[in-house]
Amino acid sequence: MRVYLDNNATTKIDPIVKVKMQPFFEELYGNPNSLHKYGMEVRPHLNEALGSMYDSLHAADEDDIIITSCATESNNAVLKGIFFKYILSNPEKNHIVTTSVEHPSVIDTLMFLSGHGVDVTYVDVDHEGGISANAMKAAVTDKTVLISMMWANNETGMIFPVDEVGAFAKEKGILFHSDAVQAIGKVPVNLSKTDVDYLTFSAHKFHGPKGIGGLYVKKGKALPNLFHGGEQMGGKRAGTLNVAYIVGMGLAMKQAVGHVEKMNSDVRRLRDKLEDAIAKIPDTIVVGPREKRTPNTLLVSLRGIEGESMLWDLNKAGIAASTGSACASESLEANPVMSAIGEDPELAHTAMRLSLSRFTTEAEIEYTIEVFTKAVERLRSISSTYAYTNEVA
Repeated sequence: MRVYLDNNATTKIDPIVKVKMQPFFEELYGNPNSLHKYGMEVRPHLNEALGSMYDSLHAADEDDIIITSCATESNNAVLKGIFFKYILSNPEKNHIVTTSVEHPSVIDTLMFLSGHGVDVTYVDVDHEGGISANAMKAAVTDKTVLISMMWANNETGMIFPVDEVGAFAKEKGILFHSDAVQAIGKVPVNLSKTDVDYLTFSAHKFHGPKGIGGLYVKKGKALPNLFHGGEQMGGKRAGTLNVAYIVGMGLAMKQAVGHVEKMNSDVRRLRDKLEDAIAKIPDTIVVGPREKRTPNTLLVSLRGIEGESMLWDLNKAGIAASTGSACASESLEANPVMSAIGEDPELAHTAMRLSLSRFTTEAEIEYTIEVFTKAVERLRSISSTYAYTNEVA
C-alpha cells in the first residue's frame, strides 16, 4: 500500500481540477491580453477563476487578488514592498514584528531586510507550540510598521490568533500580513471578518497545481511592483498569465473551501484516530492541543529515534511523511517549537509530521498505525542494543 501523509508539503491535484485545466493547454491557449478571438475567448474563464477566489476568501470587489508564481513570491512581494514603500521613505518607522516559526520565505526575507536597516522582532511560541496574541502586541513599538504572522503553522498545525492580532493592528494603524498557506481549505478564512491587509497563498497546498499562487491586497494598501515590463494584473504584476494554472487554482480553492466541513469532521476523526494510537507509544509527545490545530496535522516527538531512520522505515513501507528537527543539539536549538515544549537537547529524538488530506482513507490510517508502531519498536530496539554494546565495551 502507498500512503501519502505529507500534505502540508504539497497535495495531489484534485481530479476535477485537472480536467478543468486541460483545454487551456491545447484548445483555449490564447494570451488573454491579446485582442484577437484566441485571446478574447479565454478571458471569461480567467474572470470566473478570479471570481471564485474572491468568493472563497470573502474578499471585497474593490480589493485586489494578484496572481503570483507561489506564496514564496507573494511573501517576498509584501515584505520587500513594505520596505520600498514605507521604510525607505521613513527610516524611523523601520520595525517589523513576526513569529520565530514563520515559513523560510518570510524569515529569510526579513533576515535580508535586516541587513538594510530593518529592525525585526521574532516572537517565540509558547509551551504548546502556539503564539500568544498578547506577546505579539507586547512586541509592538512606536516604530512598528508591519506585523507578519502565519494563519496556521506548517509543522504543528497550530492555529494562530489572526483575528485578535489583526484587530489590534488595525486599531494601532499598523499593517498586517498573514501567510495563509496552511489555512485555506482547513479552517474558515473570511476576509470580511478578519482584518488583514495582505494575505498570501499557494494552489498546491489545497489540491491545485504547483507553480501558481496569490496575494490578496486590501483596497488602499497597494505596494510597489517587484516585476516590471507589462500591464498584466492591472499593472500590478508583469508577466504573461498562466491561464491553465489560474483556472486550476480558482476551482481548487472553491473545492477546498467547500470541503472545510469535511476536513473538520471526517479528516479530523482520522487524524485523531492516528494521534490516539501514536500517543500510546511510550516516550512520545504530541505537540499542541488537537482542538487548537488544523484538522489534518499531527507533529509527534519520538525519543530515542533518529529521524532519517524513521523516515526510511516508513518509506520502505510506502508511507510518505516528513521529519521536523534532527537529533543534533544544534538542530534542536534551531527549532523553536521543540525547544518550547521542553525537549531535552541531550536526548536523541525526532519530530515526525503526519499531515492528512480529504483524500486520505480509513484503510490508509489503519495501515499507518501498524507500520508506525512497529517501526518505533524496531528502531528503539536497535538503539538500546547499540547503547548497551558501547556501555559494555
